[in-house]
Amino acid sequence: MFGISLYSLWWLKAEWWWYPALLLAPDIGMLGYLINNKAGAICYNLFHHKGAGVLIFLTGVVFQNVYPMLAGIILFGHSSMDRLFGYGLKYFKGFRFTHLGIIGKNNETDNS
Repeated sequence: MFGISLYSLWWLKAEWWWYPALLLAPDIGMLGYLINNKAGAICYNLFHHKGAGVLIFLTGVVFQNVYPMLAGIILFGHSSMDRLFGYGLKYFKGFRFTHLGIIGKNNETDNS
């Protein structure tokens, strides 16, 4: 899926530098963890859901606007890259608890 996002950028004929410049932008969703775990999970998941990237991209297609298409491609690519590294959508229990399992060095059940 990460490869699809790269291909989509080429298909869009967008400047190549947009991708590396904005690839980490969705991580701004981690700022929700400054409030609490629930707000953090909601914000993080909003910025890391592949479906959101597809929806934003399709909005750009419908309105024939390149910027939502580019944003959707980057969001989809970032989310796919995160899954490749084992980072999934977050549960309210804490940042380490994802739909792909517990992340971190100690994968034991954490009650904190």
